[in-house]
Amino acid sequence: EVQLVESGGGLEQAGGSLRLSCAVSGFSFDDYAIGWFRQAPGNVREEVSCVSSNSGTTYYADSVKGRFTISSDNAKNTVYLQMNSLKPEDTASYYCAIIDIATMRPGTCIGSIASWGQGTQVTVSS
Repeated sequence: EVQLVESGGGLEQAGGSLRLSCAVSGFSFDDYAIGWFRQAPGNVREEVSCVSSNSGTTYYADSVKGRFTISSDNAKNTVYLQMNSLKPEDTASYYCAIIDIATMRPGTCIGSIASWGQGTQVTVSS
C-alpha cells in the first residue's frame, strides 16, 4: 500500500522558516515525481514545487521561487520542502503527491496524481 505522510507544518511568523517532510512508503521513486501542493480555504489546490526522482529536475511556482527549496533523499524515500521568508499568503494546507512523470506538462507539476498525502497545516502570522 502506497502511503505519503507529511510532517513539519505549524505556526510561524512572517519572515520565518519551516521545513516540511513527505515520507513515502510502499512505492518506488524511479519513474515518478514528488510534488508539493497547497490549498487555502476557499481556493483551489495549487502547485508549489516538484522534483523528479531520477533526474532531480525541480520546478517552483513563481510565488515561492527564491524562497522555497525542494530536495529529496531517495535512500530515505523522503522529500523535503524548505520554506524560508514565509509570508501570510503562504498559509494553507500543504499536500505532497506522487505524480506520473509521463503525464506531466513541461515546466509544471501538473500531471496524473497517483497518490496524495493527508496534508499538513502551515499558518503564517503577520
